[in-house]
Amino acid sequence: MDTDARPALAVWKFASCDGCQLTLLDCEDELLPLAGHVRIAHFLEMSTAEDSADPATLAGTGPYDLSLVERSVTTAEDVLRIHRIRRISRRLVTIGACATAGGVQALRNFADVEEFRAAVYASPEYIATLDTSTPIAAHVPVDFELRGCPIDRGQLLEVITAFLAGRKPNVSAQSVCFQCKRRGTTCITVARGIPCLGPVTHAGCGALCPAYGRGCYGCFGPVPHPNLEAMVRQLRHDGMSERDILRVFRTFNAASPEYAPVPGLIAEETTHPAAEEGPR
Repeated sequence: MDTDARPALAVWKFASCDGCQLTLLDCEDELLPLAGHVRIAHFLEMSTAEDSADPATLAGTGPYDLSLVERSVTTAEDVLRIHRIRRISRRLVTIGACATAGGVQALRNFADVEEFRAAVYASPEYIATLDTSTPIAAHVPVDFELRGCPIDRGQLLEVITAFLAGRKPNVSAQSVCFQCKRRGTTCITVARGIPCLGPVTHAGCGALCPAYGRGCYGCFGPVPHPNLEAMVRQLRHDGMSERDILRVFRTFNAASPEYAPVPGLIAEETTHPAAEEGPR
């Protein structure tokens, strides 16, 4: 009988690059104190230990007080696994652009998967995959979504601490523009006419790219209720083509429902362009 009273933490992976799991391992100094307050019961990136009776399933036995899920759902087996993980998890948090918005691999959603498979693999008949890459929330209820590609270590520790303490995570829903202002970075769009997704992108990166003179490219996903009409208009004003606008919105968060209206807005702006000065 297990007498360890610490809350059980599980970390799961589906289809992605593992970068968000590595963010947890990179916490270093913070990870050891955390381990004193939580029992890491399932985390294959960190340990070869597997608490499942059948390790080949990579499913674990549970129950778990908190499950962190990285990556998107891209196979039929993924669908079965995420439903089981949800059943044995008291709280489930998705981490990273793949788990929250389908990730880079969701570009398949707008193309022919069979063509990709034939081009990449010598024996494509052995590759079983879905036609789409979808976020975890498209399949099971999710208690919190932590965005980023990869996620921010400070936000990750806040989420883990909050759920273990039984409170709501204190993660700002503001845009990257707020972080630019806090660090004293001059707006590169206003000053230099550089296209930037900062106004519609979730804060968390520390406004890293604008601080070094390049536009935000949206790796932290959409803010709640983004003003996409104004953003598309501004990007056109700053010289971006229809193809480039579509590309920047789809790069990291292709399956994000918040960005679904973008193609229609691009077409409308191309057909009926607004005034030259852009949105105010």
